[in-house]
Amino acid sequence: MMTDMETPSTRTSNRDAAITDLSTSLHDVGDLHAQLTAKPGLYAWWAETEVLAEFPGSPHPHVIGYRLLYVGIASNLRRRILRHHLRRSGKSTLRRTLAGLLMEGEGYQTRRTDRVVLIDSDEIRLTAWMDTHLRLSWSEHPTPRDVEPAIIEKLRACR
Repeated sequence: MMTDMETPSTRTSNRDAAITDLSTSLHDVGDLHAQLTAKPGLYAWWAETEVLAEFPGSPHPHVIGYRLLYVGIASNLRRRILRHHLRRSGKSTLRRTLAGLLMEGEGYQTRRTDRVVLIDSDEIRLTAWMDTHLRLSWSEHPTPRDVEPAIIEKLRACR
């Protein structure tokens, strides 16, 4: 959906800018508190290639040794990343997936709420694991949902 302020050329340039942002820099998880804004946008989680090596992912186009794990959208980047992906497995599909994949090796324990989630001490351990093994890139974008499919396609094509 195009907003009143967008034209086809600004929409393409916004998409291209988002792809550039997502594919050029990587940020440490511990540094995100000061950097993330409360604006809408897209984000990409990247893993070291030897981490969860059995799962495919496109290589990072500029940083050797990392590959794409997950692309998401947010109406508020700061809230989505800090309150969902880095806090509770019940609010993040990425986090629940990581917990499941790492369950046996890390010895995580779960409890039941309206869904199965990690116990509090293991939520902390998973965040520490993410801080050690994952990096994040993001791009502010006024309508992230409109460009998400094209951006995923472009990032997947980096193989």
